[in-house]
Amino acid sequence: MVATAAPSAMITPVAAAQLRSSRVSVRVPLRQSRTLRAVSNRSARAVVKCQSVAAEVDQTTVDKCINAIRFLSIDGVEKANSGHPGLPMGCAPMSYVLWNETMKFNPKNPKWFNRDRFVLSAGHGSMLQYSLLHLAGFPNVTTEDLMSFRQWGSCTPGHPENFITPGVEVTTGPLGQGIANAVGLAAAEAHLAARYNKEDATIVDHYTYVILGDGCTQEGISNEAASLAGHWGLGKLIALYDDNKITIDGHTDISFTEDVMKRYEALGWHVIHVEDGNTDLDAIRKAIEEAKSVTDKPTMIKVSTLIGYGSPNKANSHAVHGAALGTDEVAATRENLKWDYEPFVVPEEAKAAFDHTERGAAEEAEWEAALADYTSKYPEEAAEFKQLISGELPEGWMEAIESVDYSPGNNEKASRIHSQTMLNVLAPVLPGLIGGSADLAPSNMTLMKMFGDFQKTSYGERNVRFGVREHAMGAIANGLGLHSSGLIAYCATFFIFTDYMRSAMRMAALSEIGTIFVMTHDSIGLGEDGPTHQPIEHLASFRAMPNMYMMRPGDGKETAGAYAVAVESRKTPTTLALSRQNLVNMEGTSIEGVKKGGYTIYESNPGETPDVIFLATGSELNMTLKAAEALAAEGKKTSCVSMVCWELFEDQSDEYKESVLPAAVTARIGVEAGSSFGWEKYIGAAGKMVSVDRFGASAPGPKLYEEFGFTTENILAVAKTL
Repeated sequence: MVATAAPSAMITPVAAAQLRSSRVSVRVPLRQSRTLRAVSNRSARAVVKCQSVAAEVDQTTVDKCINAIRFLSIDGVEKANSGHPGLPMGCAPMSYVLWNETMKFNPKNPKWFNRDRFVLSAGHGSMLQYSLLHLAGFPNVTTEDLMSFRQWGSCTPGHPENFITPGVEVTTGPLGQGIANAVGLAAAEAHLAARYNKEDATIVDHYTYVILGDGCTQEGISNEAASLAGHWGLGKLIALYDDNKITIDGHTDISFTEDVMKRYEALGWHVIHVEDGNTDLDAIRKAIEEAKSVTDKPTMIKVSTLIGYGSPNKANSHAVHGAALGTDEVAATRENLKWDYEPFVVPEEAKAAFDHTERGAAEEAEWEAALADYTSKYPEEAAEFKQLISGELPEGWMEAIESVDYSPGNNEKASRIHSQTMLNVLAPVLPGLIGGSADLAPSNMTLMKMFGDFQKTSYGERNVRFGVREHAMGAIANGLGLHSSGLIAYCATFFIFTDYMRSAMRMAALSEIGTIFVMTHDSIGLGEDGPTHQPIEHLASFRAMPNMYMMRPGDGKETAGAYAVAVESRKTPTTLALSRQNLVNMEGTSIEGVKKGGYTIYESNPGETPDVIFLATGSELNMTLKAAEALAAEGKKTSCVSMVCWELFEDQSDEYKESVLPAAVTARIGVEAGSSFGWEKYIGAAGKMVSVDRFGASAPGPKLYEEFGFTTENILAVAKTL
């Protein structure tokens, strides 16, 4: 690797560019160059665009644009006295080439379908993205917004948030999540292109670009996701790795000495090394052009940079990673880079050169014309495509859910089987439904039987094989939803293995993505696999998570209702906890009841206040109902309430909640094969609980239920003590 000059010997970007103008800095090993494919017409157009934009902007203005990125970032962090200036300072050159010479997008319509997607996986460097949005002409990121970085109510929060800032595709912060989301974005593009593009008409054609750092490459999720991206051959995924060799603890050689390029090459990626990412723009341009020419593999471009480039005393150190430079060092950096502008001031020539408003409008207009041509040739496909990207659900989709007969005595199976039924009746009427399992499809029951597998040779199929990669699976499914094209993504594993993917599930909730998490084997009822596989605290933990619907249906109708909620909830993810064991369909359950979260399925004396209220979820609901009926037979007035989704119940009016759980009734019993944590809210101080507040055991499921007290007889006995 080319040695990097010490910070004190740093030269200006203009001088460096002049010195390097006749030198190529991209190394491509022979074995890699043999894998290159001929540049497609699409890639050729992209190369021409990149070259034409570069030719139109003189080098002095280019350097002003790059330094504008740096100093807007420096100034934002400095004013907030909080943030990460080092990454934006080092990544400014590659970001300039991406945003001003390569990417297509419309600042006035951030959700234009065929835009290129950009993910800042190293989300701590968020001022880089805000500076780029501002310079590119996004109206929602003004100078005042940059000055409000990390402040209350600002649209420039500490890490990029897709639900706060238009132009931000994904919420990043937990390292590695962003690159995994990007795999989902690229998979969405490949899928839709395979389904809708024709030989004589192309309407899906965009790239996903990522900037990630050393931290992202160390997190395990990035390796899981990169492995899948390589397996799938996602040629329109291009990652730029900011190889600055600094993390919070210091230089990465204290803990991270592997060859990242060799690892990614082994994962099936095309790899390129730009040895000087600080000043060699031509090398960055050539690397991106080459990446676009490789259509059968994703590309990792390792861009060696100096963190905090331009700072005379803090560059190439962890001191510039996560703290403001300080007044004196900001002044020294301005002097070193010859930046004679006040904070947050951008020279007019840089503004004009970077603004993407006119270009973006032209790019969108060109696509609209292509869509109109496509519509005239393929009206049926165009109608489905337009409906899909509108984000609206197709008319009459609920009829599919309601078509299944779940009356008592009919179709009585495990809720994981009911889930499979729902997926298969919904698949034909929801063209955006796509998903799969982490190597557990035969157990999770998640295959859509009328479709094949999404693979490198069959992107148009809708069953996704994630392999044993739960964490990446969750983040990739989130990326499919974040593509904003109407895709409804689901993913599945055993409920216990949400421990491996919890961060991705939390990011779905935070990012307002309606991912459907299909989690089977939901309790000790799974039996012989024992406590390593038996969830205990998991229901409580997801009920504690904001903006997550935690559903535990008790029969076929409730499973159908859970899917009705999950499909409609495009800004709230849903976790379905589903049984391995068969369930009995009950008379009082209903889809409409599920939508209220908690509802009465049985009253011994309708219209009268009960003496005892029985509450339960999932596979314990039927045995609890029987206990309520048995106590009623002994002369007590009883009711049985299904608490299928606490979050939905809390959304109901106080009047409704009082009608289900009258405050005057303190004799209450809760029944759930999981932790009792949280149930006190519903059973009260005087209530009793039949629950599992220890780890499970290895034995057949019915035996475990008997030993842990999940029988009608025990529930009845406990109720009699109230």
